[in-house]
Amino acid sequence: MKLKFNQLTLYKCVWLVGLSIFFFVSYNFANWFTSTRADVGSLVFTWEVSIPLLPWFIIPYWSIDIMYGLAILLANSRQSLKTLCLRLLSAQIICILCFLLFPLKFSFERPIVNGLSGWLFDILMGFDKPFNQAPSLHITLLVILWAFYSNYLRSYWRYVLHIWCLLIGISVLTTWQHHFFDIPTGIWVGCLCIWLWPDNGLSPLKNYQLPKQYLWCGIYFVCYLLSFGLAIYLHAWGLWLLWLSGSFLLVSANYCLFGATGFQKQANGSFNFAVTILYLPYFLIMWLNSRLWTYKKQAINHICENIYLGRIPSNNLLSQNQFTSVVDLCAELPTSKFAGNYSLIPVLDMTPLTAKVCQKAASIIEQYHQQGKVLVYCALGYSRSATAIIAWLLWSNRANNVDDAINMVKKCRQNIVISAQQRQILINWFLQTKNRK
Repeated sequence: MKLKFNQLTLYKCVWLVGLSIFFFVSYNFANWFTSTRADVGSLVFTWEVSIPLLPWFIIPYWSIDIMYGLAILLANSRQSLKTLCLRLLSAQIICILCFLLFPLKFSFERPIVNGLSGWLFDILMGFDKPFNQAPSLHITLLVILWAFYSNYLRSYWRYVLHIWCLLIGISVLTTWQHHFFDIPTGIWVGCLCIWLWPDNGLSPLKNYQLPKQYLWCGIYFVCYLLSFGLAIYLHAWGLWLLWLSGSFLLVSANYCLFGATGFQKQANGSFNFAVTILYLPYFLIMWLNSRLWTYKKQAINHICENIYLGRIPSNNLLSQNQFTSVVDLCAELPTSKFAGNYSLIPVLDMTPLTAKVCQKAASIIEQYHQQGKVLVYCALGYSRSATAIIAWLLWSNRANNVDDAINMVKKCRQNIVISAQQRQILINWFLQTKNRK
């Protein structure tokens, strides 16, 4: 145990020294390089002139340096230390690249400040310049450290943490260090770093699935380009479309590289806060889409025995129908909290279920249906979840062939869509399972 403790302490020291050196070298280089350029502009809204300079906010502003070093020293395992430091390293790299590629400067001139606050401002200005603006590295690091400390603190200390972190977030404006645009971009990059290095260690960079769904990858990439271009064209409040374009870009990457794991839906059907922020515009679009396509149609349909098929359910739907188990095949939308048996088999929208997923879904449905009412669902309840029930009908010998199984489901829920590719996968899988039996 002593050896392990010493090793962990050594890793902490190495990471702390390494990150500190990299932080100051890269940050100062970006500052110096931008200062040599003659074409550095500002991105500021007219209402920002009303933001007051509150000198005492320099104290929470500076406190993030203490939080940075202390977080590394508080990490209680090698994995948590590695995750935290990779997030911090990624934040530095992404932000510095943005500073170099899209340089901006702060446009207000700060008046002279006296006293303790003035002394702290003088130290800050000793190595800082009015550059390195968007995304705010201060806000990016705050998001990462806020998530880290939230996992360690309990009881009223978490409220203290939240209040202090909010003060740090506000301080980038009230110390006249950043314009407003830098804040949401900093939040987004911080969430991206958490997405890149999740707590479970299953980084999309190391655990990609290569679904190679190039059609949908291309469609979402075009959506990214359109929304990004529109944001730049509209400027001003149209810049909020950058949030939408960022979520489209991630979705495009999921269809090409990461698969359903790129959404990082958790075992309880929810998404963590960082992932929710990254994908929120897309989540809202997909939720509206699920309601529009099923408007004036039954949310769920009884298929046979105690098996039901439907769209992603609300809390009321789950409670009113007294389901004991649910099988969720929707990768891109959160599920309401469910007290019974919950099984997640995430599948990308508009993509077929593989033979492996068909087998898994069929066996889980068979297990659950012996315990009571089961709801199998995806976003619409028309394709992924319908395929899962078709697979169960075949695997449990309730249908003699694929076409019979499809017709059984279609008779109960007429709008189901089973593509030719999905039908062939079901046929091949069914033949293989019959041969094994």
